Amino acid sequence: MNSRWTPRGTGTTRRQTLTALAALSAAGTAGAAGIAGIAGIAGCSAGRPGTAASVPTGPAQASAPGAAEPFTSAVGDKEALLLQVMAHPDDDLYFMNPDAEQVLRSGVPVVCVYVTAGEARGINHQAGTPIPPADKAAYSASRHQGLRQAYAQMLGLNQFAPWERSVLRLPGGVTAETDTLANGGRGVRLIFLNIAMLSDGGVRLPALWNAPGAVTHTLPATGSPVAHPSSYGHQTLVDVLAEIMDRYRPTLIHTLDPDPDFQVHDALHPRDNDQPGCSDHRDHTPVALFTWKAIAQWVAASTQRDQHAPRFTTTAFRGYYNQRWPHNLPPALLAQKARAIKSYGGAPDWDCGNAAGCGDYSQGGVRPLRNRKGWIRSTHYRYPTALPTPTVDAQGRLVAYGVLGTQAVRWRETAPGSGRFGAPLGLGGGPLAPALAAVRDSAGRQTLFALRFAALGGRGAAGLREIVALEQRRPDGPFRPWTGLGTPETDTERGRRVGCPAAVATPDGRVHLFVRTADKGLATRVRDASGRWGPWQRLGGGEIQDGLTALLDAEGRVHVLAPGRDTVHHWAQEWDGGPVTPRPPSGLPRPGGDQLGAAVAPDGTLTLVYRAPAATVPAVHGETSLTVRHFEGYGAIAAHTVTEPSGRRETRTLLLVGRNLSGEVQVQYGTGPNARPLRSPGHLIPVGAPALLAEGGRQGVRVVGMAPDAIPWIWRPRPTSRA
Repeated sequence: MNSRWTPRGTGTTRRQTLTALAALSAAGTAGAAGIAGIAGIAGCSAGRPGTAASVPTGPAQASAPGAAEPFTSAVGDKEALLLQVMAHPDDDLYFMNPDAEQVLRSGVPVVCVYVTAGEARGINHQAGTPIPPADKAAYSASRHQGLRQAYAQMLGLNQFAPWERSVLRLPGGVTAETDTLANGGRGVRLIFLNIAMLSDGGVRLPALWNAPGAVTHTLPATGSPVAHPSSYGHQTLVDVLAEIMDRYRPTLIHTLDPDPDFQVHDALHPRDNDQPGCSDHRDHTPVALFTWKAIAQWVAASTQRDQHAPRFTTTAFRGYYNQRWPHNLPPALLAQKARAIKSYGGAPDWDCGNAAGCGDYSQGGVRPLRNRKGWIRSTHYRYPTALPTPTVDAQGRLVAYGVLGTQAVRWRETAPGSGRFGAPLGLGGGPLAPALAAVRDSAGRQTLFALRFAALGGRGAAGLREIVALEQRRPDGPFRPWTGLGTPETDTERGRRVGCPAAVATPDGRVHLFVRTADKGLATRVRDASGRWGPWQRLGGGEIQDGLTALLDAEGRVHVLAPGRDTVHHWAQEWDGGPVTPRPPSGLPRPGGDQLGAAVAPDGTLTLVYRAPAATVPAVHGETSLTVRHFEGYGAIAAHTVTEPSGRRETRTLLLVGRNLSGEVQVQYGTGPNARPLRSPGHLIPVGAPALLAEGGRQGVRVVGMAPDAIPWIWRPRPTSRA
């Protein structure tokens, strides 16, 4: 059994945690307020004007890259483990699959934490049958059974396989049920905190996050080994989640969306299950915020105790957002997702051995596939960027930038062409979202852009997000301190909705930075050749999804592309050095919503590659459009024009990289009917989207990605004649 599958006997004391938080805040690595000052408001206040005190008036205090905490080695000191934190039973099945199941099938153990009891009104009803009386404890227990059925099925076992059930003792005197099941080298642990969705006095999770002094209670499920309820205050839940992270030491954390999109609710866009003003459930947002706050606390305490930062990456998933945008899962992955939810939903006549019930009956059978809300039909990342971001240094070594342990890091190849990274160098800047853009300006200096949780904290305080930049003093030289660039928004609630940074450098020395706005539009900020940043400017255009693609055409002009509801949206310069403005509607087919692949074709025209909604294979759109028949998969696609595999320099072709239907990395040279994808050796399962580096030189094409063990890998695909 994995050594980390059994929790350590020692935890972190409250005094150690507070001391570590104070030390980290003093180090200045948390931006304007420091991690100890993390603050925020769960829920949506769409259109609420910011107060003078809550609106940032200038850049956040910069933090020095040298203040970053160290990492001890290139490979880390622990095996992979995925920790998922959900508000309700089934959030993982609807919003984090297929990623979670693919990680589990690759041999990585999974720990799932369910914060609420999921009891709702306590009615477990199958359509077409009489409505039973309400029983909240029994409904919670039946949903727990549904999860055991789903994860047994994902482990390749009979869905009624017996689990080991026990009590987990946690900080603050609280207890939780924990259930474990293993199949060979793979295992799953479910942890049910079971906080009531509606506690005494009408307290719900949004109040626990935002209302000072709020207290809520757990609801022991029928038949649970936990016999007595526990009480939770705001800090209790933070401590509990941080302790779970410290016990199981994840290398990958899945969270829900801490800052969901604003959403207009009207006759055309019914509210359904959304919280007021936003496209997500009212419990999803505070649970995500509690998770990020616990992450910060765990990082601080672990760093002080162990003298190095914990090594992990994070992926945040959209929730009810799936209802509002085109669906992006192809039929094979939709069927895989539906199988797990069918096991979870169960039915009253199943013989599962649980007297309280055999699943969440409203989600059984084919009902999720027929639901007009379509939550099952998409999986969207809150921060959809490829990580790590690769480049090459002056010595020809591969360099990759990413986010590890919520701080920016740099990996450097041990020698040109070695295919191995050395230990990561911490660059600070955190706590950062897992979204990073890196560009090299015309002078050869690297600039990184990230999205920082400048303030997170709850209990009545406002949340703050900001775009931050890290700039090299000279090519391959040291970095200057981090600089806060703010956001295009003047209201903090709107600033929370800003998207991931994308950037491109132009030959005239400028650097163009782009982000999605709270209005789902596009905004830019430009650094001139002397290093001065201009103001934020809104660029107009239609509503877009996050995951921007920015590049230069053959003439050196800037282009930005993004998936919209109806077509691809496009902004570009009309001339060198001119403003970036919206282009007329492209008329291209509706995209599925993942980040678009774009490259300058051999003839100098701009070529796009993406999948239509629910499509298995992508299409290439340039002077003409054609389907790439054999590049079956899902998710974002990266594209680059490279030399043909034949080696003739005068012959150029399009190279694609993405994930196949099993989640493994694949590349393909060419888009014609005879082109075939090359599968990665070792069945590489990346966290998020892999990145493509196709710069000139002897090293050729390289694909870089992050493994679930928080270790980046390098793949040099070797083309065959068939490809």
